[in-house]
Amino acid sequence: MAIRYTRHAEYKFAVLREHGFPITPAQVADTLRHPDRVIPQSGGRLIAQKRLTEEHVLRVIYRVEGDDAVVITFYPGRRDRYEDEV
Repeated sequence: MAIRYTRHAEYKFAVLREHGFPITPAQVADTLRHPDRVIPQSGGRLIAQKRLTEEHVLRVIYRVEGDDAVVITFYPGRRDRYEDEV
């Protein structure tokens, strides 16, 4: 599966770095390829979620286009908020 990024997703790397929470393309790819869970959303979007640290998860919102995963956005979140989500 090839990974492509929207302009917004590419911009998020810089935004998170500026806020002191850098996320790398390798972390996004690992989350997409080996998620702890995948949560279907409306409109064919999916959220891949993976634990980053003891306190945080990485959530990657994407859609599948052919054989590609198109990353729409991604963000770190607190585990206590998202790991109990149904």
